[in-house]
Amino acid sequence: MVVASAVVAAVGGDPMTVLGEDGLRRPAWAAVDPLLRTYYDTEWGMPVRDERGLFERLSLEAFQSGLSWATILRKRENFRVAFADFDPEIVAGFGQADRERLRADAGIVRNRSKIDATIANAQATLALRDEGGLADFIWSFRPRTTPVPRELADVPTRSAESLALSKALKRKGFRFVGPTTMFALMEAVGIVDTHLLDSHRRGTSGIWS
Repeated sequence: MVVASAVVAAVGGDPMTVLGEDGLRRPAWAAVDPLLRTYYDTEWGMPVRDERGLFERLSLEAFQSGLSWATILRKRENFRVAFADFDPEIVAGFGQADRERLRADAGIVRNRSKIDATIANAQATLALRDEGGLADFIWSFRPRTTPVPRELADVPTRSAESLALSKALKRKGFRFVGPTTMFALMEAVGIVDTHLLDSHRRGTSGIWS
């Protein structure tokens, strides 16, 4: 998820956190849009360790490539309906009729390559069960330390671990899993904590002190 400069400008250009009316500090990207604020306050950065949850977030991060995260969040429920609540066993069996249905669904991102990748990733997810499963595989790339950003400029967009995860997933048949996308996934599911140090969410995952 990339922070747009327009969002920073909308809250006065401060690269650090913004003090909300509720007395809580959030980064600029989560301080304006109510949808993003709720996502930040309740979900982003919290640990996700189940197969379906990780498959959903892996899929949504792939669809987000080239788009804003707010766009994906607004379509999230539509994605869940379209992709059988991201049940990898069901999605792995999608055939040509399903692909055509998805490409005609205005409620989601109708990108042929991303739709095909999601189906392929579901199949790859099932194959990983023989090696411990998607959750164990992704979490095995947790780094020894996490970033400690004081301002947005300190937040990296990729890491050695996200590059390694990207390469490993590609070897397993996954698509749209580049290192930047994988770092965004690692942030979203708590593998790293990139909450700014003065954010009210810093350390709330319980993974990093």
